[in-house]
Amino acid sequence: MAVAGLHSDSGGREHEEMRETPGDIYSHVLSRPRKWESGVIVCSPHSGRDFPAWFLEETCLDVTALRSSEDAFMDRLIEPALAAGAATLVARIPRSIVDLNRSASDLDPGAVRCRVTRPATPRALAGLGVIPRVVSAARPIRQRPIAMAEAKRRIETYWRPYHKALRGLVDEAVARFGWAIVIDMHSMPHEAISHLLPPRPDIVIGDRHGISCGMVLRERVCAAFRRAGFNLRLNVPFSGAYVANAYGRPTQGVHVLQVEIDRSLYLDQAEMKPSAGYPRLAGQLADVLGEVAHLSPDAPAIRHAAE
Repeated sequence: MAVAGLHSDSGGREHEEMRETPGDIYSHVLSRPRKWESGVIVCSPHSGRDFPAWFLEETCLDVTALRSSEDAFMDRLIEPALAAGAATLVARIPRSIVDLNRSASDLDPGAVRCRVTRPATPRALAGLGVIPRVVSAARPIRQRPIAMAEAKRRIETYWRPYHKALRGLVDEAVARFGWAIVIDMHSMPHEAISHLLPPRPDIVIGDRHGISCGMVLRERVCAAFRRAGFNLRLNVPFSGAYVANAYGRPTQGVHVLQVEIDRSLYLDQAEMKPSAGYPRLAGQLADVLGEVAHLSPDAPAIRHAAE
């Protein structure tokens, strides 16, 4: 049975944490602003770094290696969105345990002892299914596949509560505002864009090539990033994964953009610690999120009075 913890901070903002049993790791933290301005939801499904003891006993990697595929500190970087009037949803469970940005059926036979009923997706075959087999640099997480029963337990314990929370926020936003805007925040290794011709992007915005977000809204979000000084590229090399595919329905009022930030701008990737560039990146992102929290799909951005 899932257990929820709900509390308010000193500013009156509500935070909800969800876990399966009282002794387990929370799957996510959902935070609501004092006033939800415009149905904007800012998510971070890959920033979880709470490793349960049972998993550390199972893996053949140390914590630093496990965190190499994590969107490190993205949960902290998106905190200004809450103060600006957006809801936020961040993972607590690490990506190396279960990937919240994959379909629950995206199983890799090399990671899970399962009966194959349909061809595995390219992501799963690369070891990056809902139960990952590898972290960055294709380093194996464990020496052998886990049982299907354990895969199902992880999906029921962590994956489903996260997506129940996200679906609930989306449905609530549509009911209140007539739309929902999901900004799905990630970070990418610098190596992922090193093959691109300069000027290389600081940020890749993905809308599944126009499928998951209306063009007008996408351009307003892109303009906010450009005003903050970021170089952008659309859909290359990342156009959007499960969240964008499963939730993005612009004709039904649900818009999803995936945002990938170059980790070299803010992260010491060897030590998994903030680099000297972190404060600048955090300030730029706070400016962007302050504007995006007030956007709607069919109206100009609402600027802060101080501007």
